[in-house]
Amino acid sequence: MKQIGLRKISHAVFSIHLQIVFVTKYRRKVLTKKMLDDLKEIFSRVLQKNKSFLLECNLEPDHVHLLIDLHPDNNISNLVAALKSASSRILRNKYSEHIAQFYWGKQAKLWHDSKCIISCGGAPLEVVKEYIKNQSGGLEAKK
Repeated sequence: MKQIGLRKISHAVFSIHLQIVFVTKYRRKVLTKKMLDDLKEIFSRVLQKNKSFLLECNLEPDHVHLLIDLHPDNNISNLVAALKSASSRILRNKYSEHIAQFYWGKQAKLWHDSKCIISCGGAPLEVVKEYIKNQSGGLEAKK
């Protein structure tokens, strides 16, 4: 897991942090603590392939919370789809007997189609708005 802070690439400095929540299909309480380590590994692998990092991950029986350090090259919707697809496929294979108690059929989805994505970190929005308002660069004095 990567430390939170500014990251640099060839023409940019960035710090993009997102909290993402996935819920299980029909909010079924299918997730177990045994699945948590697998989910962390799966999410970390997918994120690493997309130049991003998993900072934190935890779950409840019917949903999972992720905190990620996002690289700006990513399309968030595509990244979320990759996270859900890989984790669903691997968990359904590894824990097939357990998951079969909640979902039927070989192509049964583990995750609901919806997602919650929240930007987080840094200063509160009001502080950022005030900072931007006060960045006139002396233009107001020249009027």
